[in-house]
Amino acid sequence: MTVTATSVGESDPMPPQTAPTARRTRLVRLLPAVAAALAGLLLYVSFPPRTLWWLALPAFAVFGWVLRGRSWKAGLGLGYLFGLGFLLPLLVWTGVEVGPGPWIALVAIEAVFVALVGAGVTAVSKLPGWPVWAAALWIAGEAARARVPFSGFPWGKIAFGQADGVFLPLAALGGTPVLGFAVVLCGFGLFESVRLVLTARRTGTVRRAVAAVGVLSVVVPLVAAFAARTLVGDKAETGTVTVAVIQGNVPRLGLDFNSQRRAVLDHHARETERLAAEVVAGETERPDIVLWPENSSDIDPFANDDARAVIDKAAKAIGAPVSVGGVVARDGKLLNEQILWDPVKGPVDTYDKRQTQPFGEYLPLRSLVGAINEEWTSMVRRDFSRGEEPGVFRMDGAGVGLVTCYEAAFDWAVRDTVTAGAQLISVPSNNATFGRSEMTYQQLAMSRVRAVEHSRAVTVPVTSGVSAIIMPDGRITQRTGMFVADSLVQEVPLRTSQTPATRLGVLPEIALVLVAVGGLGRAVGSGVRGRRAGDL
Repeated sequence: MTVTATSVGESDPMPPQTAPTARRTRLVRLLPAVAAALAGLLLYVSFPPRTLWWLALPAFAVFGWVLRGRSWKAGLGLGYLFGLGFLLPLLVWTGVEVGPGPWIALVAIEAVFVALVGAGVTAVSKLPGWPVWAAALWIAGEAARARVPFSGFPWGKIAFGQADGVFLPLAALGGTPVLGFAVVLCGFGLFESVRLVLTARRTGTVRRAVAAVGVLSVVVPLVAAFAARTLVGDKAETGTVTVAVIQGNVPRLGLDFNSQRRAVLDHHARETERLAAEVVAGETERPDIVLWPENSSDIDPFANDDARAVIDKAAKAIGAPVSVGGVVARDGKLLNEQILWDPVKGPVDTYDKRQTQPFGEYLPLRSLVGAINEEWTSMVRRDFSRGEEPGVFRMDGAGVGLVTCYEAAFDWAVRDTVTAGAQLISVPSNNATFGRSEMTYQQLAMSRVRAVEHSRAVTVPVTSGVSAIIMPDGRITQRTGMFVADSLVQEVPLRTSQTPATRLGVLPEIALVLVAVGGLGRAVGSGVRGRRAGDL
């Protein structure tokens, strides 16, 4: 037996970790990943139909906590988890009728943009004033997501979750980019403020400049939001117009909502004629203009005399011009079209939807998609073509801007309708294919943000609901239920002035993207200088 002596200065070897200790270590390592996913889920909960807009602030505070000071690779993974936690529940409606495959594929792609933002935030988190750089990076990610792939998918912009929030007036100042930037900045600033308080308690000291950045990141967005309230107003500038929003309902839910020939058209004509009878009886004010939803004529009225006769009869009964949504084949193209139907002259103007929905109204990569699943190609048998010009119908002297359904998510599609002369905006939509999901409420919130952004009354006629009338300050004054036939009649203001957001257009977004690029450049430069100094 050999005995080995241990010298006094020699330490004993480290004992192996016990099972509970190892388990705790693994849990601690998993904590940032779990927190990132839960923060994304919290951000989703802040979106409509809930009115918990303020939850976006703690969501971004937690996101800032898990990212600050980490490597870019960790930021990439944590950002992806945050994106999944947010987008998986937010976009679940995309798989209502087609199954989980397209839903999961869409979220997997969109979360990549959030992952890249996460990597960028870890880089700028070491800079002075990092909440500003980080918030700008989030908006840069939204800008990219709104443009690629397939012309972009802006659904889930932070601004669209703020229709009930105190930050909403900022939409009139700089559009959805400035509104979203303020919310994200406030969230990151909230984390930085808490971090500095804890640091001060632990060390007894804190740098004034650093503390000022944390506090100002919270205070400045709030002050700016209250100051921007002066930009929001409901006053009529060129008179008023009485609008009627028609929701005729559909015979059935799902992708085959229009499988019964002319049923959808008959529903909307019947509701219009019912409203006309109420007007004659003196029960309802006579509307100056009537707005039908997207796809309210399920057959082409230019190619089918019976459809033309049904619309003509309804327009004559109500005695006002009607904006009718139809699917029209013309010159070898299939068009999602709004048709201005005069009660005397018949169809006098059209607007063709310009931002068509990928995988819904046209199928990118058709051969590849067909190779994966032939059933998916059968759902979009023929691609819709895009319109080229903004649509503004002259209806009883009012300029009515047309923003068809999916287009409401795109900044440019709404803005150039206003700059083309829209005094009020109509967002005709068909949400019957998404059942009773949250999709219709998310889209309604977009319309509320657009109302404030451009200071215009907005009407939202939807085939199956929820239809609504929105004032220029974003208030919903009337709304329908879902999957019922109904109509809304109200006098709304006509406005011609332009908000700063309308005049500036894309410039605020460009400025914030440049801030993000500048922050990344500064972070990379600091890292390079640090490595060189270490090599000396």
